Amino acid sequence: MFSFLKSKKTIENYLKNIKSDNILTIKLSEPLNCLLDYTYNFKWQSNFDENHEIMPNSKISYKKLVEFIKNPKNVIIIEGNVGKRFCSSLGADLKYFGGSGDIVNSGTVIINGDIDTRCGISMVSGVIYQSKKYKIKEPVGNIIEIESDIKDYKKFVSITDFLKNGNSKGYKILKPNRIISENLIISDNIIRDTVGARLDEDYIVTVEGNVDLSTGILMKKGKVIVNGDAGKNTGAVLRGGTVIINGKTADFTGSDMKDGNIIVREDAGKYLAAKAKNGHIYSKTGSSIPPFKKYPLNEFDKKFLKSNGINNLKDYWKFSK
Repeated sequence: MFSFLKSKKTIENYLKNIKSDNILTIKLSEPLNCLLDYTYNFKWQSNFDENHEIMPNSKISYKKLVEFIKNPKNVIIIEGNVGKRFCSSLGADLKYFGGSGDIVNSGTVIINGDIDTRCGISMVSGVIYQSKKYKIKEPVGNIIEIESDIKDYKKFVSITDFLKNGNSKGYKILKPNRIISENLIISDNIIRDTVGARLDEDYIVTVEGNVDLSTGILMKKGKVIVNGDAGKNTGAVLRGGTVIINGKTADFTGSDMKDGNIIVREDAGKYLAAKAKNGHIYSKTGSSIPPFKKYPLNEFDKKFLKSNGINNLKDYWKFSK
């Protein structure tokens, strides 16, 4: 699986095959946050103006960049460093802006510069190429580096896209990460947010180590297993599937959860299931927000936990409506 090899080309040869109308080049004088951020810095909770020019007299707005990259044939070239939340939710057809909420194809980004934290949070499609001369700062988002087909460039895709389409697109994983059947095992010790974002098929992501924010956000199907600790908002807006944290989580686990299951082996923190509509959270300790309450395990719960590797059920509780 995912074993197709491509010969590497230079960046010049890569761009030769793309029409000029499909290329947009930007030269930055300073790092800018939220470039190619489909959420426009979570516009529903901020006053971000997507129609604002990214630089004075550039005639390029934040919205123009996002609309341009929505065409899978298009390429954006960025010269210079970028700030935080670069390519956030890339490929998500967001309901807030009248979209379907589904995953859609998107274009390619080439950057000759450093990338600040939280690049690719909740990213689900598209490709980011970064010159090997530059660095990407942790935590990153729902992205993973794969074998690049362009010489002297690193290649990043979303974990979700890798699982769903990696075989057909010829993606090849880089060691120490590996894939066994339908299970992507990530062991590169890179801290990530939003692992498994919007996964809607029955794949498994196993992270050997800690993760940060919003693991499994907006998942519909599949499973994310973290053999370590997780940050805030684990399982946020979960719509199905299972998130397993074989350690502890920070607060707000299961916030806005619609369905699905979250298992936390240790402390699940405070404010469990804030604004949640449905679903279940299993843990030994934690405090939930009404209407979610703490219940003893029933026989179905016990079978479910055992099927997910939890054999010693002592002290476990279920938090649900």
